[in-house]
Amino acid sequence: MKLSIHWFRRDLRLEDNKSIESALAGSSPLLPIFIFDQNILENLPRNDARLSFIHQQLERIHQKLKTMGSGLLVLQGDPQAVWKSLLKQYEINAAYWNKDYEPYARDRDSSIRNLLTANDVEVLEQKDQVIFEESEITKDDGKPYTVFTPYKKKWLAKLQPEDLKVQTSKSENSFFQHEPQFPSLESIGFSEPTFSTPEYDLSQVSTYAAERDLPAADSTSRLGPHLRFGTISIRQIINQIHPKHEVFLSELIWREFFIQILFHFPEVISGNFRRKYDGIQWRNNDAEFDAWCRGETGYPMVDAGMRQLYQTGFMHNRVRMVVASFLCKHLLIDWCWGEAYFAEKLLDYELASNNGNWQWAAGTGCDAAPYFRVFNPTAQQKRFDPNFEYIKRWIPEYGTDEYATPIVEHRFARERAIVTYKQGLDRFTPDH
Repeated sequence: MKLSIHWFRRDLRLEDNKSIESALAGSSPLLPIFIFDQNILENLPRNDARLSFIHQQLERIHQKLKTMGSGLLVLQGDPQAVWKSLLKQYEINAAYWNKDYEPYARDRDSSIRNLLTANDVEVLEQKDQVIFEESEITKDDGKPYTVFTPYKKKWLAKLQPEDLKVQTSKSENSFFQHEPQFPSLESIGFSEPTFSTPEYDLSQVSTYAAERDLPAADSTSRLGPHLRFGTISIRQIINQIHPKHEVFLSELIWREFFIQILFHFPEVISGNFRRKYDGIQWRNNDAEFDAWCRGETGYPMVDAGMRQLYQTGFMHNRVRMVVASFLCKHLLIDWCWGEAYFAEKLLDYELASNNGNWQWAAGTGCDAAPYFRVFNPTAQQKRFDPNFEYIKRWIPEYGTDEYATPIVEHRFARERAIVTYKQGLDRFTPDH
């Protein structure tokens, strides 16, 4: 029997899934698969909460498919080797997946596409995780935007009801009829984490604009991991919030802005977007970096955020800006160190946004804060957590002799950062 395959990646849902819609419109039974990519797994801790979250979402999909006489085929290994095995096991006439825009994923997909087309398998990719992809929002000359505000204006002007159309019906009898065994988390090589990923709550959106900078209020949607792994579609989200919640929508547009920046400028993964900052001589003190990671810098807003991240895999957005600025400006530690630590700990880690926001904080990215803007963590605490509610939630020893003394004095650190950045700018000479 000839069949088609849908490859789940960052689209862990059956509802409003563009690739599945396209596949179910075809004439062949659809076999849904997921591949635990060994190239990614080998770099993760054995109790990684994101792995557990993915496993839970896959099991939900599997249980839903079982009601249709089908199931999710979960595989593990190098994707190229897995697809070669599938070609031997099944007579495949088409493969469907939703596009991914990160460099590793693009290289992987190109390799798999070449393998499949060489074996007479049609490959059909769909746009699903964004409203507008890399070539759809550009300047009049076709070049990508590198400043957010004009990008956002064109994004909003281009948006049409058709872009937000949600697919609600599907032909359930089009799934390949089989009953694969669903693997346990342990059989994949992982164990249950110490904390779990919360469900998203869009009811909080109504207070987002007013309370988004108040970490004690905790008025965030916790949508990040669900967007990252596609348990809800971007169209479903915007349909629920647009047009009344402009501030929240703007954050979703920032996400697409950074995705297209990463697509067009993949070198930002390991280097400054603005090359003129390549001359900065970072201090990169290991002991100070460790104190920052542990939440023992003596600056309560910084320490509370870092402890929240370590204990929950989440950090409030306002606090993320404060801790990032502190690492790059107060301690003069390369933003790449902080970006890598966040990538390891954040449940909602997304390469494009994480990279873009860290470079924004460091002043080295597109549309970034100027280098001489140095957040005062104490002033930030007085403004956004005046009653120490957030601080005391995460630093039980705050106000006692057990709490750390400041690792560096703010005024000194600020002046040192400005001088170091200016020297770096003076030192930089373009390659040409």
